[in-house]
Amino acid sequence: MRGSLWRTLPVSQRIIPCPTPSLAIRLADLPSAPRDSFSQRQQIKPFSSTRPGLKMSSSNNSNPHPIPSMAAQNEQNTAPDSYQLAMAKNNIWATKLDEEQPDLFPKLASGQSPEILWIGCADSRCPETTVLGLQPGDVFVHRNIANVVQYNDISAATVIEFAVVYLKVKHIILCGHTSCGGINAALANKKLGLLDTWLMPLRRLREQHMDVLKDLELKEAAVKLAEINVENGLRVLRENSAVLDAIEERGLKLHGVIYDVGSGKLRELEITESMDAISRRIASFKTVKNEE
Repeated sequence: MRGSLWRTLPVSQRIIPCPTPSLAIRLADLPSAPRDSFSQRQQIKPFSSTRPGLKMSSSNNSNPHPIPSMAAQNEQNTAPDSYQLAMAKNNIWATKLDEEQPDLFPKLASGQSPEILWIGCADSRCPETTVLGLQPGDVFVHRNIANVVQYNDISAATVIEFAVVYLKVKHIILCGHTSCGGINAALANKKLGLLDTWLMPLRRLREQHMDVLKDLELKEAAVKLAEINVENGLRVLRENSAVLDAIEERGLKLHGVIYDVGSGKLRELEITESMDAISRRIASFKTVKNEE
């Protein structure tokens, strides 16, 4: 009834009730709407750490954790993360390779026949197929921290036997590299937890070659220990029964190399064995099946 009577009055006589004093204060403190374009509205922070109705003084205006603008947030939200980028690049790579070599993927789907077994470090800077300039299907791979080859490593032993006995690879490449974190850790004396167990063979090599390593600068010592580690790994490989058989029966070749992450180049190590050392190794480690 009161509302209908209010509407019958002339516009000039209609009186709009004033807000209460407390509400008026809060309304006065609200920021005025921007008069400009949308670009100005983007600069308004969507969230505030202060209570509504309170003005921030100049001393409080230096927020130690500033909230990014809407434009910055939108840019962060639209930027693909590493996984999304990798998936997108995989699609581009596969499409391009299929166009250039239409027979490659069907051939790979039918099986593999690599001629190289690569044993290297898990370091992200040492991707074997890329480093060698080869393609999928060319290299059978085993990688771990600091390319350590041990007698009791079942994972490595399984890869080696499968590659040598069943795939019948022609070459085994054992690759160390410069700036290796595992090598640097073995040269330091910090507790690393589970990694200490894995690095034990490297620490033992450090102990055995202390006379050589102690006089070198850290960078040179790291390269030298990487070389020693490759030489020791080749020794372990040559004592593997399957490898010994393949060397004798079909001329399997073993190579030790160092990859320079600063240049992208591989350097082959000159490792030689005397005939006497070869004879002693064969006599000690070559095994034969029991005749039934």
